[in-house]
Amino acid sequence: MTELSKSKTGWVGFVLLYIAFCISYIDRAAISLALAQIGKDFNLQAADLGIVISSFFLGYAIMQVPGGWLADRFGSKYVVIVTIVMWSLFTAFTSLAWSLTSLIAIRFIFGIAEGGFPPASIRAVSELFKKDSRPKMSALLLSSNYAGSMIAPLIMAPLILWLGWRHAFNAIGFAGIAFAVVYFILVPHMVRTVDAAATAAPTPAAGRTPMRELMKNPLLWQLMVVWFGLSCVNKGLDSWMPLYLLQHRGLDLKTVGMVAPIPFVMATIATAIGGWVMTTFFAEREKYLLIGSSALTGIFLYAMYKSETITALIVYQSIVYFFKSFVLASVIALPTKLLRDDQIGSGVGMVNLGGQSAGFVAPAVMGFIASGTGSFESAFGFLVAMTAMSVVVATTINTSQARLAPSPA
Repeated sequence: MTELSKSKTGWVGFVLLYIAFCISYIDRAAISLALAQIGKDFNLQAADLGIVISSFFLGYAIMQVPGGWLADRFGSKYVVIVTIVMWSLFTAFTSLAWSLTSLIAIRFIFGIAEGGFPPASIRAVSELFKKDSRPKMSALLLSSNYAGSMIAPLIMAPLILWLGWRHAFNAIGFAGIAFAVVYFILVPHMVRTVDAAATAAPTPAAGRTPMRELMKNPLLWQLMVVWFGLSCVNKGLDSWMPLYLLQHRGLDLKTVGMVAPIPFVMATIATAIGGWVMTTFFAEREKYLLIGSSALTGIFLYAMYKSETITALIVYQSIVYFFKSFVLASVIALPTKLLRDDQIGSGVGMVNLGGQSAGFVAPAVMGFIASGTGSFESAFGFLVAMTAMSVVVATTINTSQARLAPSPA
């Protein structure tokens, strides 16, 4: 394969992965926009809805490391395709829910189905691009998370109003299955990276256990905890802001569909440039980017929920999403910089396990706090506390150390 054809294959694969991430976020954001109608149909309280949201993230978190391992072991293509098909099916199955218990079960399995995709997609980047390009390309790919979240209200709010929440879930589920077919046709199966340097590197000795190496690296655990704290902000706001704007700020669903995407514009920009900022200005000093971004996230989060006008709230929320997205870009880009090729999927899955565990914890905790106090103010205070934890842990990080898992002699 010529260098030109390799480059073309890489960019085709990257664009399709970007679109797949957008679809995944549209599918998962749909539940937040439909919460008001679902709660009314099933007569659910805020605590019940929090459990529904958290059930997805429990399944999602469980599959992070296995999904990364499978992509490292067998290549990314088939892991990506299977996850897209399965999450699309269970997006459609959400429309069949008949009770709180059935809804929790369906969303939990939906989370398992989608959970292998993020580490497999980062593994795909390592197959499609050379080593020195991976941090920037990985961060650029992750900007799709917020692009998808930005697009989701614009698509789902009209669909829910037009079709009702059940048929809206069917529509986006079938669209995902169609996309999986496109990915299967256009993206080749590549187990090994196209990086010549990587292909020349010695392979691990027989019996070597990459996951055992990863489990012994303190930096991965530190990144996991930092991303857990900031993901509490991420998942908490993503899950509850639509309902908060509807019930506590007096907006209607159409208006929420218009204003909810605004913060994700800033998040998309920050994540897209995050890998470049990290490698250009914070090489070997990535901890300072994590400390500063986490601290500013907490400061503007406090200003957000204390704001008295919708305009101020959206402005502060946009700044919150901007700075928390630098953390996302850094904690995912660092493993692609420091890990061996055969460990990238597993390492990213390990770090993202912390982030997705927050998706299980934060919505449920916020739901119980809001139900117990009758106000979201204490729930937002919980998120501020999580940013403080991330700042503290980030101060202990040392990214100037040797590579986490050097190629074996």
